[in-house]
Amino acid sequence: MTDTDKRLLRRTVDIAHQAMEKGNHPFGALLADKDGNILMEQGNEFQEGGSAYHAETLLLMKAAKKYSPEELKSCTLYSNFEPCCMCTGALYWTNVGRLVFGATEKELLACTGDNEENPTFSLSSREVVERGQKDIIIEGPVEDEELLEEILKDHIGFWK
Repeated sequence: MTDTDKRLLRRTVDIAHQAMEKGNHPFGALLADKDGNILMEQGNEFQEGGSAYHAETLLLMKAAKKYSPEELKSCTLYSNFEPCCMCTGALYWTNVGRLVFGATEKELLACTGDNEENPTFSLSSREVVERGQKDIIIEGPVEDEELLEEILKDHIGFWK
């Protein structure tokens, strides 16, 4: 994981914090081009109809309207947490070529427990992608303990 990756993951933490301050779950995502320039940002948003409005899926749906599959192939999705199977599916179908995430679904489960607002899957993004037909690069989780603490900070106690 590069310094640019770490910088952009820190930005997803800021996006997640802003989402939390607006009354949403603390998740954040961004899309960057091959040079690390931020193209789009998205936090979780509560919307009528349930909790399927994850930051990653919302961002990817917007990106698919703005960029071609060829352009998205050279982009990276950054997320403070490992995307769930729905969000990983959105990454797959929009043709984004790389994913970088901070903390794993298992680390999220340790924060959420059995909270009905976030019933996590026991299915990694790597497992989802392995069953597809595209070569998507996945980097994560972070090994930098300081960055991991930053990622987990807003989630500790949030789900109680």
